[in-house]
Amino acid sequence: MVPAEAGAAGRKQRALARRKAFSLFVKAKEVPAASRCPGGGEGVRWRCCRQAFEELPGIHRHVALHHSGDVGRQEGLDAEPAEAGGSPADGPAAAGSPEISWALPDTSRINHDDPTSKVGEVLLYYCYCEVKDPEKLCAWQKALCQHLHLTGKVRVASEGINGTVGGSKVATSLYIEVMLSQPLFKNILCQEDFKSSAGGAHCFPDLRVGVFKEIVPMGIDPKIVSYKETGIHLSPQEFHREVEQYLSQASQGQSDTILLDCRNFYESKIGQFQGCLAPDIRKFSYFPSYIDENLELFKDKRVLMYCTGGIRCERGSAYLRSKAVCREVYQLKGGIHKYLEEFPDGFYRGKLFVFDDRYAICSNEDIISACRYCGALWDQYKLCSSQHCRQLVLTCPSCCNKGLTACCPVCQEKELKVTSRASGQTLKEECECTRRRPRVPIERPRVPIERVSQRMLDTGKD
Repeated sequence: MVPAEAGAAGRKQRALARRKAFSLFVKAKEVPAASRCPGGGEGVRWRCCRQAFEELPGIHRHVALHHSGDVGRQEGLDAEPAEAGGSPADGPAAAGSPEISWALPDTSRINHDDPTSKVGEVLLYYCYCEVKDPEKLCAWQKALCQHLHLTGKVRVASEGINGTVGGSKVATSLYIEVMLSQPLFKNILCQEDFKSSAGGAHCFPDLRVGVFKEIVPMGIDPKIVSYKETGIHLSPQEFHREVEQYLSQASQGQSDTILLDCRNFYESKIGQFQGCLAPDIRKFSYFPSYIDENLELFKDKRVLMYCTGGIRCERGSAYLRSKAVCREVYQLKGGIHKYLEEFPDGFYRGKLFVFDDRYAICSNEDIISACRYCGALWDQYKLCSSQHCRQLVLTCPSCCNKGLTACCPVCQEKELKVTSRASGQTLKEECECTRRRPRVPIERPRVPIERVSQRMLDTGKD
């Protein structure tokens, strides 16, 4: 056998031996079938390093990341670290790369009960930066969240990362520590970029981490409208002063400023800044068309923009600036989240909509929206009761007790039809709420809204 062939054969033999050792190591971590009971974690099939794993890819990632040396010694092999961008023969392609493995923290402080605890946090953050290998960042981020038992959604793109994750307070603290020390982010992200609220892993049905073209879907190529062309950032204190001045001038009909809400209609419906212009759009991807159809409205104006956590304003303001019609474009740094930390009883009234199972969080007692059916003050969203519909509905307890639980009469009627049919039969999705709502409405300037007082809340009257 020639040296080249002998070398190839040797490598193949070592690879086979290592795969066998890897399989044996994983096999040794199996939980006996008789022990798989609800008390010990129903569905748990493997345990290692005080962690439970229900799926094969999970235990494979863990072993590849943390037990490469143990696997090597099991067959008398010297464990060699995988080269950056390469993959170990015994596990997932990205698991052995140094960029991923080094940043998984010690989780011994996390109690096994923490992942299901109702006492925890939800973190909201984003970071615009150049990501050369989104796939590798995505793999590391998924491994990190699984390692910390976090749930939620993380979007990775060549333009950065956007995440909303929930877990125990220990886990979220570790997550922030790791993110701040990650070489890609450590000179860009800071502690105040993470907005936290009471919640936990239970606020999300699962963990979803993926690579996308945009970290927030505006529907325009980031190369055409870049976050680098964003508006001027204002701190919550600066924004508060600007809004105060705007409301004062607007009440006298002298304002040259527009206070623009960049969120969707169902978000601004339950909470907004006084005197804002809230576009009647269903998705942020409709925002560019909304701007295009209403350019005259923004001509020679100073625009103050805001959204939930600041991310939609980054490219939303860049798009508005690209039209070259506004005199100035400003945006609230950190979004409503950060503003409410500083001014819980400021100019933002009502609840703050969030994209998880909580639907909303509050900082003041004002209610600015009403029940879909009776018009009573109400701002707690529920999903439409019709199986074919995913719209949100505001329906008060009194109306719910009457069976009025759908988002519109069309859905209410369909729900009755579906429940009366045989199991498994469904109807085509059709909703009055979306069918009658124009994709891009033409807006006109609005006068400042009146604050809903505590007296109004008590009496339920306007």
